[in-house]
Amino acid sequence: MLDLLVRNARVAGRAGLTDLGISAGRFAAVEAEARETIDAQGGLVTPPLVEPHVHLDAVLTEGQPRSNVTGSLFEGIAIWAERVKDLSVEDVLARTRQVARWQLANGVLHVRSHVDVCDPELRAVRALVQLREELRGLISLQLVAFPQQGILSFDGGKELMREAVKLGCDVVGAIPHFEITREYGEQSVKFAFELAAEHGLMVDIHCDETDDEHSRFVEVMAAETIRLGLEGRVTASHTTAMHSYNAAYAYRLINNLRRAGLHMVTNPLDNSTLQGRFDGYPIRRGHTRIKELMAAGVNVCVGNDSVMDPWYPLGCADPLQAAFVLVHYGQMSGADELRRLIEMITVNPAQALGIGDYGLENGSAADLVVFAAPSEADAIRLVAPRRYVLREGRIVARAEPAHRTIVWDGKEEEVDFLRR
Repeated sequence: MLDLLVRNARVAGRAGLTDLGISAGRFAAVEAEARETIDAQGGLVTPPLVEPHVHLDAVLTEGQPRSNVTGSLFEGIAIWAERVKDLSVEDVLARTRQVARWQLANGVLHVRSHVDVCDPELRAVRALVQLREELRGLISLQLVAFPQQGILSFDGGKELMREAVKLGCDVVGAIPHFEITREYGEQSVKFAFELAAEHGLMVDIHCDETDDEHSRFVEVMAAETIRLGLEGRVTASHTTAMHSYNAAYAYRLINNLRRAGLHMVTNPLDNSTLQGRFDGYPIRRGHTRIKELMAAGVNVCVGNDSVMDPWYPLGCADPLQAAFVLVHYGQMSGADELRRLIEMITVNPAQALGIGDYGLENGSAADLVVFAAPSEADAIRLVAPRRYVLREGRIVARAEPAHRTIVWDGKEEEVDFLRR
């Protein structure tokens, strides 16, 4: 007998509706009897959502100590440098626990969070190491040692990075385009790679998050990946300067990124508002070359980046919301592109984070999301609620989508915004 049977699920790549059996926390062959049954009602079912890029230490700090009036990346960094002075372990835990609940309700069961290490006491790192243990078995959390003020440009930056790794960070980061000089930027990338290689860790670097077409640190990342044999273990986040590269250079670069097996993360919520701030008309979109990267076979993921912080005052920790923005911002409205957007918040970031035991095949951990929408396009279009979220066969979140009624020709009828 099954522990749970999910009926009437619409799974990508499978014709019609299907049933999913769960036994002992894993997907199993469907049997006639089950202790519990839930009805997906024809809704899209996917593996759990994966958040590949967020700054949990900064969530819910918008307006503290002041708001970002210009809306620029650099004012956001300056405001955060002021806010860091008031951080405490308790402060970080209170805010991140709240947002972790939002992520769970949105079907996010795997998270990679960058955490600022430009604090001599590393309070945010200590808080998120504690949060990682609290969430174990519910949400898996990877931590990136992230030097918001730079490694070489911040006093004691190298030592703080090393200490963050000792405290338990899983991934090594950097921010080369924010270092004071180009030479510092290149050195910071090489330091991050060597630190990661020394400790057997992955790498995820904020790279070329600028409109400056001369910012080309991602090529250094590709070279270091190949030199140190870290193919498949390295992620470049943002890379918005790629939008401004000339076509000949971009072509050569993308081929080298593919050769190095880099994963790429684009963050449409933040970068659609942060980039192009210094432009007159026409104003650049300022994002990475998503379509060209994907066409070359590079793994591209979608991240949230911010949730109500100095860089982005909005957000609710929902990857589907970021995917919706990318439809417009990245001109990804084709039928196949809409389907691929769901992959960019599920299987693609799962690959980037090195998550095993992932998927809807029999024998895999019974983690899944049921959307209150029948297709990938409808899920994105409606930013559809997650009707059920399961972790190892347990229901950990559920939603009752709102029922909307209108009066038409004197009769009350329901509206669900689905095409018949």
